[in-house]
Amino acid sequence: MHCGQFRQQFTRRDMLKHCANGFGAAALTALLQDQAFSGVATGKTHFPPKAKNVIFLYMDGGPSQVDTFDPKPLLTKYNGKNPGEFFKVEDTQFDNVGKVLKSPWNFKQYSESGIPVSDLFPHIGTCVDDMAVIRSVVSQFPEHTFANYFLHTGSGLQGRPSMGAWVNYGLGSECQNLPGFVVVNGGLIPPGGLDCFNSGFLPASFQGSVFKPGGSGIANVKRLEKTVQTQQQKLKLMQQLDRFKQQQSGAHDEIESAISNYELAYKMQMAIPDLMSFTSESKSTLDLYGFNAEYEPTQTYAAECLLARRLVERGVRFVELTCTNVKSDRWDQHSNLKRDHENNARAVDQPIAGLLKDLKQRGLLDSTLVIWGGEFGRTPFAQGTNGRDHNPFGFSMWMAGGGIKGGTVYGTTDEWGYKVVENRVEIHDIHATMLHLLGLEHTKSTFRFGGRDMRLTDVHGHVVHDVIA
Repeated sequence: MHCGQFRQQFTRRDMLKHCANGFGAAALTALLQDQAFSGVATGKTHFPPKAKNVIFLYMDGGPSQVDTFDPKPLLTKYNGKNPGEFFKVEDTQFDNVGKVLKSPWNFKQYSESGIPVSDLFPHIGTCVDDMAVIRSVVSQFPEHTFANYFLHTGSGLQGRPSMGAWVNYGLGSECQNLPGFVVVNGGLIPPGGLDCFNSGFLPASFQGSVFKPGGSGIANVKRLEKTVQTQQQKLKLMQQLDRFKQQQSGAHDEIESAISNYELAYKMQMAIPDLMSFTSESKSTLDLYGFNAEYEPTQTYAAECLLARRLVERGVRFVELTCTNVKSDRWDQHSNLKRDHENNARAVDQPIAGLLKDLKQRGLLDSTLVIWGGEFGRTPFAQGTNGRDHNPFGFSMWMAGGGIKGGTVYGTTDEWGYKVVENRVEIHDIHATMLHLLGLEHTKSTFRFGGRDMRLTDVHGHVVHDVIA
């Protein structure tokens, strides 16, 4: 091509068309693989789904199972004794093994199912009839970063797609003006960073979009034009020019589809201010979530939970909530177990219960799968004198709504709450069960990469049918 030809003014279509084998191809490769653009995505499931949306309440740091949902009276009986007298103590993260440590909290049986819940969670306890508590979860990693990758992506390696990205890829979004996978950042991004929410080898359009509760919610969403009318006039002019050029050069379906994606920015400018404004919510709803709580972190997490409900109402497929800053540490109590577990529980207890009750009374809990848990649990003996070290050998998670058999306890740890002895549940099984409830067969939800069909559960995973209604 003669260099003089470049003197003419190129339109964006000309640029994309002439650069299709260069940098444009890289962007279009991702966009055209996106189900929303390629025409491949139908939103069809492998079988009728029980849930349409997921809210993952991520308890960053590893809550102690024996202090939350898995009571162990033997810890009280042998409190202060040498744990090596009773069982084999595995190597711990910090190799600072203390004595057997009883729970500082009592447990109470709640509701008709009578599931015992720690005094840390008096509000969540009232919701146990809608929950399946899984006491037999295990992880392959005892260190935060690797365990976080494993929990989120099914692999301890950095760079794999997050489960939210897989769900978004497998089902597409029901929402035309918001991302299909949203991470609500309460103030603490976990070890492993934003790669916990990344799309990995999936097209970049499936990665998590990070929102913050309050304010604009997302950076650069505010329009530059002074009025909506001015912006609409600009868009109208652009569309007229597009049609004129199309008449000259003919239609290019793929490029037209790719370009239309950029107009999502305008739709988000319209949708997000309404999404982030809670002025339409009743006082009783705000009180239910804990907006008027004395403890500021409770107010922050209340905003996260209410935003999560508003997101699933609008069709966002997968929402993850990160922990709020309680001014000490997330659920990672190597010391000061009582103080810091209480701080973290106080922040999330009322908002989570409010979320479950609000979803239920609005008829949304049946179609929304809520998952609670961290990357591992904690030891039944002390680290030092008043903390607990990491424990990947047996810990608790729970699920609610979205096809879950409420009032259920599944799996068992030993009498110390240390290791699983019945109905072992791998993280891969949690992922397989989640996909199953969404109507997806996890062995068939694949993406071709590196010469083989990749999936969230890799070559593992079994659906935990006993927790499904």
